[in-house]
Amino acid sequence: MKKIILFITATILLNSPLISQEKLVINTKKSTIKWIGEYTFSFSGHHGNINFKEGYFIKTNNVITGGEFIIDMNTITNEDIKAKGANNGLVNHLKDPDFFDVKNHPTSKMVITKFEYFKNNEIRVTANLTIKDITKSITFNGKLNYEQEEMKTRFKINRQKWNINYKSKMKDSPISDAISFEISVKL
Repeated sequence: MKKIILFITATILLNSPLISQEKLVINTKKSTIKWIGEYTFSFSGHHGNINFKEGYFIKTNNVITGGEFIIDMNTITNEDIKAKGANNGLVNHLKDPDFFDVKNHPTSKMVITKFEYFKNNEIRVTANLTIKDITKSITFNGKLNYEQEEMKTRFKINRQKWNINYKSKMKDSPISDAISFEISVKL
């Protein structure tokens, strides 16, 4: 009986593909997140950066199949206002409860649930994005550069879906509901 069980086990193991998984930790110093917020009825707005706290891709059988990234919301900066007082005022405002509520939600998270591969290293990614403890599924396109060990993407989210609900008091320049992100993730 033991021989039969060993034979069946060996047959199953030899006939099933071996799955090898590897965790590829990102280089948080070289990876970047740029945010862009615009006004609805003008060609202006603000932009800045936010840093990754940590993150990794999951590689299964030589293909990236998932990943998880933690974003440190305390690192949010503004790059377009040069006057220090005004710049600090905007950054503090972005950290307030009507935007990202950083005191209560110091991190945001993105968990990749699906990678689709196309020609020329083009990809479509589905991920769960958590901001202010609200998780929504998003899908976006990107590009892999295997030589530089980098993934680049750009996408927009509707801030209202994550309760980022600031309403501008300026009648002629309300802020757009869309927030754009340009992301470069490097290993």
